[in-house]
This record gives sequence, C-alpha cells and structure tokens, in this order.
Amino acid sequence: MMINISPWDEINIPEKDFNVRQISERTVAPCYWARDPRGNCLFIIELEGDHTLQFRKDFITVNGINIDLRSGGHEQQRIILSLEKQVDRDIFEALCKALIVSLRNATDSASSLAISLSHLRRWKAFLAGHSQQLSVEEVRGLFAEITFLSELLDQDIASNDAVASWLGAERSHHDFIFGNTSIEVKSISGIERGVVCISSEDQLESVNDFLFLRIYRLSAQTKSPAAKSLNEAINITYIKLKDAEAIDAFDKKLAAYGYVPIPQYDLPRFVISEVNTYKIDNDFPRLIRSQLPAGVTNVSYYLKLENIASHKCDERLIFKGI
Repeated sequence: MMINISPWDEINIPEKDFNVRQISERTVAPCYWARDPRGNCLFIIELEGDHTLQFRKDFITVNGINIDLRSGGHEQQRIILSLEKQVDRDIFEALCKALIVSLRNATDSASSLAISLSHLRRWKAFLAGHSQQLSVEEVRGLFAEITFLSELLDQDIASNDAVASWLGAERSHHDFIFGNTSIEVKSISGIERGVVCISSEDQLESVNDFLFLRIYRLSAQTKSPAAKSLNEAINITYIKLKDAEAIDAFDKKLAAYGYVPIPQYDLPRFVISEVNTYKIDNDFPRLIRSQLPAGVTNVSYYLKLENIASHKCDERLIFKGI
C-alpha cells in the first residue's frame, strides 16, 4: 500500500526558531515548508522590503490557520502560515500547494503578498466548512444586502460600524441594526409579481424605535454595462472598507453566509431597476409574533406592494439614525 508522505514528514522538529526546506518551484518570493519547536506545520513566504502597512490593511483570519508577518532579517519579512490542528494537515497541504501555483504569477514581493492574501481569502469559507453553492434566491438576497451595506459605507459612518450593523449573515431577525433603527432588506426579481415574501413573524416587528423595509427590484441583464454580479458587488464593498478590522469582520460574515468567491457567482449580473423604502408603523399590514393566536408559529406570508404603497417614505429617513 502506498503511504502518502507530506512535505513536513522529512523536517525535524527544532529546539528553537524553524527548520525549513525550500520548495523546488521557481517563484519570485522564495517559499519554504517548515516546522517550529512545537512541531507545528508551517508554510513560509520570504519577502524583500517592508510590507507591514499592506499586510495590516488586507489582513484576514482563516479558521484553523494562524497568519503572521515577521521580520526575516536585513530588509526582509516573512509571511508565516501555521496550522493549528494536525488533523487538518492534508487540507493545509492542498492550500499551500495551490498557493505555490498562484505565486508563479507574482512579479515582486508586493504582488506575492497580494496574491497570498487573495488566495487565503478564497479558501477561507471552504476551511470554515462551507462547500455548498448558494441558491439563486440566496445570491439575489445577498446581493441586496451587500448593496445596502455599500450604501451605508457611502454615508458618514465608520467602516467598522457599518459592517457591525450587518446582521443578515447571522440570521438575525433583521438584516441591519444601527442605533435605534432596524432595516429589513428584501429583493424581488425584475419579472416577479408585485409581492414580497416575509419569511417569519419576527421580520416586521422590532424593539427598536424605527423599523424600515427596503426592497430592491433586481433585473438580470448580463450585457448591460450597469449590471453587477455578486462577486463584483462584494469586491466594490471591499474597496470601500477602510481598515483591516472592518475587512476581517466582513470576511467572517461572508463566510457565515456561506459565500466563497467562485466563478459561478460571476453570473447572473443584476441591474437595480427600482428601490423602495417603507416605514413600518402600527398601520402597516403585517403578521407579528406578539399578535399571533396561541399555538401559531413559523409564519411566512406575502405582501402585495400595491397595498403598502401608502407607507413609502424618503430613504433619507433610514440614515437619520446613523
């Protein structure tokens, strides 16, 4: 029977620092398999120059892997990936080997860092245990929520606060909460009838002072220059985030949603053909938990948009609570 030997099997555990073995692949940034005194499996990428600011700006966390940037000597730094649990060594090895292939495209140390972090971002959700592709409805729903988050970032609000307000990935009763304002975000297709689905008796009830329903009508128009895919919408949002902490929090929420930046999400491409905001008050037609008969639960229902037209409001009311 053939025994699968990993790159770390041939590296002795050192008493201090690292024992390393350079990979044979030719990359502009030298790469090494390594082990530390605790016996951890490491992957090291050697960079020329100081890349601390860029590393902090684009830093991410990946479940099961420690990611660090350390001084490597005179005018050198090292990206060090360290596996936390030996049981995941086969997955870690696959990640590192795929990263080596990606690093063939790097032209200098700066691009090696960018490629490495981008590669880790793509693996993040997989390592977190998400492998199923989002449904069409989930893609559309996430697109709408990301659109509203992007709109929040265009307001005078800190990146950390905007990302923290997004609770849709956590399956909260409301998609966004900031201050005393709750927002429920919905999407409908361009060809859909004039109805929107309310999926629980909690979605249109809030303990906060203000509750709004924001509905995006999304039309799939692949050839339109104004159209955006889910991947494009998320990339635009990344650009608007101003610091590593907000980026990391955003990454974690996307992973919780089950999103991985795979090519399948390059389509469909959506055009936002209509946006309407409704203020939920006592006269708004809805089914809520506090008014359901005893024994009735897990309620979902549809609202006719024509019947709630009188509750439309200026979208600026939403952002007054920021």
